[in-house]
Amino acid sequence: MRLAAESVSLGYGGDAVVVDEVSLEIPDGLTTVIVGANGCGKSTLLRGMARLLRPMSGQVVLDGKAVHKQPTRAVAKTLGLMPQSPIAPEGITVVDLVGRGRQPHRGALQRWSPDDDAAVAEALELTNTLDLADRVVDELSGGQRQRVWVAMALAQKTDLLLLDEPTTFLDVAHQIDLLDLLHGLRSSRGTTVVMVLHDLNLAARYADHLIAMSGGKVAATGKPSEVVTVDRVEEVFGLEAQVIPDPVSGTPLVVPIGRHHRPVVHPHAQGA
Repeated sequence: MRLAAESVSLGYGGDAVVVDEVSLEIPDGLTTVIVGANGCGKSTLLRGMARLLRPMSGQVVLDGKAVHKQPTRAVAKTLGLMPQSPIAPEGITVVDLVGRGRQPHRGALQRWSPDDDAAVAEALELTNTLDLADRVVDELSGGQRQRVWVAMALAQKTDLLLLDEPTTFLDVAHQIDLLDLLHGLRSSRGTTVVMVLHDLNLAARYADHLIAMSGGKVAATGKPSEVVTVDRVEEVFGLEAQVIPDPVSGTPLVVPIGRHHRPVVHPHAQGA
């Protein structure tokens, strides 16, 4: 396993612990999806694994070494990242932003190369943003910007890719397109993909490996069929639901039971 957390605790200052002594291994060459209720620590865990947040205790290990002890450029050559709610420099165009994904591969005095051009063009094409190349990022819709940030991560050409809620702002069709794209990278290139998703059904459909978090700890890990159960959904999300096979993929499909959809038992019927 190239990427792992060893008894990692994470927080944002003071003594407040958001992720509490989590240990896990990310399977190589597969898609891992982290799920859980709001505030459970899933994005914080991803930030820790991506070297954006230093652990309060424990360590994140990348290729056998603590990730926070490795040079920034060395990590960036290995691990691509799309953080949550990234901010683009004012006035930057799409092609220039995506081109920033090439920085880890270029020395301070190294000129832009044909390989850089090819990587940027491929990333734009894969994310269906080629027609936006000359547009200013600030002028794009939320969904367009999201795809551009994914393109920048792809332009890094790393074999480890971490994405925090990459489907945010995307309509359903673009969500499926993006998840199909990431699945294709895993299948064709052996890319290890780790992402946080809110949609449990999409997570179950696209994940090879699922991590369910609750209260800053890992509640369960394994294949979606092992993790997504009626009891686990109630434990992790506080949601009463049925779990049935997805008619398209055969993966677990969560069907929520709202309070207006529970069967009503009338008092007179009990004595009938």
